[in-house]
Amino acid sequence: MPLHPQAEAMRAQRAAAGTPPLYTRTLAEARAADLADIRAAAGNPEPVGSVEELTVPGPGGPLPLRVYRPDTGADTELPVLLYLFGGGWTLGSPDTSDAICRRLTNAVGCATVSVGYRLAPEHPFPAAVHDVIAAAEWIAANAAELGVDPERIAVGGDSAGGNLAAALTLAARERGGPALRHQLLVYPNTDHAADTPSVREHDDPLLFNRRSVAWYWGHYLADPADGADPLASPLRAPSLAGLPPATVITAEYDPLRDEGEAYARALRAAGVPVELRRYDGMPHGFFAMAGVLDDGRDAQRHAADRLREALR
Repeated sequence: MPLHPQAEAMRAQRAAAGTPPLYTRTLAEARAADLADIRAAAGNPEPVGSVEELTVPGPGGPLPLRVYRPDTGADTELPVLLYLFGGGWTLGSPDTSDAICRRLTNAVGCATVSVGYRLAPEHPFPAAVHDVIAAAEWIAANAAELGVDPERIAVGGDSAGGNLAAALTLAARERGGPALRHQLLVYPNTDHAADTPSVREHDDPLLFNRRSVAWYWGHYLADPADGADPLASPLRAPSLAGLPPATVITAEYDPLRDEGEAYARALRAAGVPVELRRYDGMPHGFFAMAGVLDDGRDAQRHAADRLREALR
């Protein structure tokens, strides 16, 4: 279907303003512009019961965590979602996913932990993967201190955050834990060398496009050969058997659409329960645009419904 009218209006605004693509800017400019754009489209941040900033030991030094808790009105052991922000492993911070984390915290009734993993190119693959593994292991080991249930942990993320969430499930399987109940993968990168119809057909400079994808991978991988590692390209894992049930969300106008859907099919073929939902007419990034896109709000509600069911 055509680009949704609400998304088309956003595209027209960018055209009228002469907004340059992020991949044409310096890293500092791109990081600032990305956060500003996300905040402008995310909607008003919902109040939650509490937000706590923590620093825990990480493989590359102190690792920042932000913990959101709902206003439950009771001292209860909460399920927990580890949410990983997007930004092509190059942009972003816990501030990037702040509005998402707040909505999911309230809608799921869980604690949500956002981790400030290290960014490329300063810290290329596998630094971010090692950081999210460390965060998940810390949550499981310190569940009592956090007031969460170590048997009810889910992981989720959008774009590069979805890639890292998928990588975490692979690592946790191989390491024997932590046990993860569900994975939420929102338009995830799953294959460094993807040459799919969706990659080839999306080249609009006013939307996230194939040049954006190449720019991010170019920063993330110090050596292109690292893209063959399943922790960088989860679709290349020899087996996906035994991974947690998944919710996969994709967008029609997204170069990552086909590899996200291919990953959902591969999970299903390996015996993993999967629900795949594509949002027609939507561009990459729509999940974080719940303030201006109705489908962004709908996708967040759908994600919350799936997580709430998984974390009962």
